Amino acid sequence: MTGPRFGVNIDHVATIRNARGGAAPDPVRAALLAERAGADGITAHLREDRRHIGDADIEALMNALTVPLNFEMAATQEMQAIALRHRPHAVCIVPEKREERTTEGGLGVVQDEARLAEFITPLREAGCRVSMFIEADPEQIAASKRIGAPVIELHTGTFAEAHLSGDNDKRARELARLADGVRIGTEAGLEVHLGHGLDFETARMVSAIPDVAELNIGHFLIGEAVFIGLEEAMHRMRLAMNEGYARGRAKT
Repeated sequence: MTGPRFGVNIDHVATIRNARGGAAPDPVRAALLAERAGADGITAHLREDRRHIGDADIEALMNALTVPLNFEMAATQEMQAIALRHRPHAVCIVPEKREERTTEGGLGVVQDEARLAEFITPLREAGCRVSMFIEADPEQIAASKRIGAPVIELHTGTFAEAHLSGDNDKRARELARLADGVRIGTEAGLEVHLGHGLDFETARMVSAIPDVAELNIGHFLIGEAVFIGLEEAMHRMRLAMNEGYARGRAKT
């Protein structure tokens, strides 16, 4: 049985480190532990304000990892230059606002199509697999296809928040919207990933959606690792993903 790939975001190991300063806990050590525990890839977001991951972390990850690095970044010239210097396996273009605590939604590809098409061209030419972090909106999916991005990552935050709030009707609507987005993206020839705010139960639910290629999960895993360890948190998450995938297969 083969379900979605499992990408582990290690940003918030760096958040804990930076809260006190110094070198511990080391996000690279966490990434290597995740790799040994079976992660298919590692995600790290180098924000413009460097609130968690720093430039040295990206360099160390590039030197240490044997699984792919997914480099999340804003569409700025500074970040483009860093990506071109390191040439990670993948770059995921995300919206970024200084005042937000975490990414609040998807990128407006439709609203910035010409600039983003030009922006991602040198990244693609350098061999980076470009992904656009967007809402499950048909117009944003179509625009991502037009600019030449081979991958989209659909924002699951609204779905995850509905689940946590106990709003089952909204959760069902958002899950259906994600499923439609995955279908539309797949039919357009794009590889579709999902991420943001997922926990064991929501990861189980979205893993049942046909054709989801990858889940990227971070904050919840790092939080669970405080209590049960990162390897065990990853084991339980992989189990949840596999259960969801099996349920989805049983329905088809």
